[in-house]
Amino acid sequence: MTSQPSTAPDGQPEAGPFPHLLAPVTLGPLTLRNRLVMGSMHTGLEDRAKDVDKLAAYFAARAAGGTGLLVTGGFSVNKRGWLLPFGSEMSSPKHARRALTVTDAVHAEGGAIALQVIHAGRYGYTPINAGASSKKSPITPFKPKALSAKEIDRTITDFARSVSLAKAAGYDAVEIMGSEGYLINQFLAPRTNDRTDAWGGSADKRMRFPVEIVRRAREMVGDFPIMYRISLLDLVEDGQTFDEVVELGQRLTTAGVTLFNTGIGWHEARIPTIITQVPRGAWRQWTAHFKANVEVPVVASNRINTPELAEEIIASGDADLVSMARPLLADPDFANKAAAGRADEINTCIACNQACLDHTFKAKRASCLVNPRACHETELVLAPTRKRLRVAVVGAGPAGLAAATSAAERGLDVTLFEAGDEIGGQFRLAMQVPGKEDFRDTIRYFTRRLEVLGVDVRLGTSADVASLTEFDRVAIATGVRPRVPAIVGIDHPSVVRYDDVLDGTVQVGGRVAVLGAGGIGVDVSHFLTHSPDAPENDLPGWLDVWGVGDVDDPTAQRGGLITAAPRQVAREVTLLQRKETQIGKGLGKTSGWAHRAVLKQSQVTQVSGASYDRIDDDGLHVTVGEEQRVIAVDHVVICAGQESVTDLVQPLLDAFAGTGKAESVAVIGGAEHAGELDAKRAIRQGTLWAAEL
Repeated sequence: MTSQPSTAPDGQPEAGPFPHLLAPVTLGPLTLRNRLVMGSMHTGLEDRAKDVDKLAAYFAARAAGGTGLLVTGGFSVNKRGWLLPFGSEMSSPKHARRALTVTDAVHAEGGAIALQVIHAGRYGYTPINAGASSKKSPITPFKPKALSAKEIDRTITDFARSVSLAKAAGYDAVEIMGSEGYLINQFLAPRTNDRTDAWGGSADKRMRFPVEIVRRAREMVGDFPIMYRISLLDLVEDGQTFDEVVELGQRLTTAGVTLFNTGIGWHEARIPTIITQVPRGAWRQWTAHFKANVEVPVVASNRINTPELAEEIIASGDADLVSMARPLLADPDFANKAAAGRADEINTCIACNQACLDHTFKAKRASCLVNPRACHETELVLAPTRKRLRVAVVGAGPAGLAAATSAAERGLDVTLFEAGDEIGGQFRLAMQVPGKEDFRDTIRYFTRRLEVLGVDVRLGTSADVASLTEFDRVAIATGVRPRVPAIVGIDHPSVVRYDDVLDGTVQVGGRVAVLGAGGIGVDVSHFLTHSPDAPENDLPGWLDVWGVGDVDDPTAQRGGLITAAPRQVAREVTLLQRKETQIGKGLGKTSGWAHRAVLKQSQVTQVSGASYDRIDDDGLHVTVGEEQRVIAVDHVVICAGQESVTDLVQPLLDAFAGTGKAESVAVIGGAEHAGELDAKRAIRQGTLWAAEL
């Protein structure tokens, strides 16, 4: 069923970068050019017929970039399985005909594409959703209706019909979504299946639903490749045991599965599985164990974002293929760059979720923080230009880096001024926060991109008006500085700024108050409580802190859960905010809960509705409600927002006005608006500015 890496005459893998990852693989009648799978992501482009050309362009870009197999976002098998009202569906010949636009575009670029078929079950954001039982999901407002036996049989047929329609639509394979807590997964877990008929009551009966789906689909489509997304770890109470997962895999293989893709965790799980604080490759041991017990190829997934790690996983035998979803949002040319020995030019996914999953779960079109062109391929175009423009960008933070590289990509002559000795701006602070180390890769990417594009980078150089008026276009991307609030005693020696703490300029004591509980305050609190020698800095310790049992751990309960170990705490931290709302409420929709959980694990004292009275030798004096308190601390860290650095803006506008070219000056990123370290907006704004030159 699966090929081995291409070999030289001496029997060794052929020389070249990533020989295992880039080896072809045969799956039934389908041969893939390499073992890189772009995992399923719902982008929002699937849901409206008018967006089919945009969806085709999105997938075509990744096919042109060399990806072996692309997997679409989920298409429901019937209306009761919708993810959201009038969402993507594959249930009629009309749907199949529309999909030909997508499949033809992918095939024109030499790629292969699979349709993911799904039934949302109780995760459906509609009042007509249906589930294995009538148990309401904690992440949707609608209570599902339990499917009757006749409705179950009809739903199985609907799955099989969708698989058949995928084949008719020109897809090269299909993925049946049996993971992440959707309907099939709901049938498999006692948590959501309390039936006592032929479809529940025992593990054997709970497995019947997915097995019948695969069996019936296989009867309809012959040797058409069927990939099944299996939940290796539910990570919820009353989920499946790992032994049940293995048995399910064996039954599904007999029923006709061609290969397995792996999923980790339900959407309602309270354990992070893909965000940046999850160690890279965290779940490979479960994939390896599962692979050892089934006879068809297995795809590893979740927190794999570099070709080096993907190569290691396949070479070690832990998996046959590797799935990367968000990394292919970040860089559609991932595979081609890896194959050409240009892995250092890959725009690495930093697992922030800010523009992808956060958008999806707000019913917005997905994109990517580090690549705002993702899902906007037909709109945000960096077209080559013949214009002879000299362009200056002032500031090498996220906005300035995006502006400079995007302008140079179009063929313009770009000079980048940076007053400091290094590029990166606020990203250099963010990457100091435990769990955000991947942010270093964005700086590495931009550093290399500037070199490849030949941008004239002038570090340690403060641009002035005289030098900038020599250019045809100027982008001011001078970023932000910390805002210092007017508090009595703000000049006390114990008061320090967050940037001085994160960059190591100041070493704080054992008791700290953090003023301001936005994203920066939460990050600083994590930074201060984190112990460099803590067990959770290694994968086994990280799993212990989050309560995940080892694959062979006899104490692991259903869903892979164990009693969580306490987090080792380095300092006593009090985090305060003036707002009376919950601390961390404004954090990302799909990652904020995990950051709030870290605060709790780290025993951070959280105070809302605080009025800062004064700071003196006794500590921080505050009023909360009617109560006055003194918080005895060694240091007070100010995280009270930022203000734009605009010193150069007005003088430059005045100078350009004198030449009649005031419109040639643009202010972007933090210099334009001092948001809460809003790199998503900054990078998009810099890219848009360059695209419109």
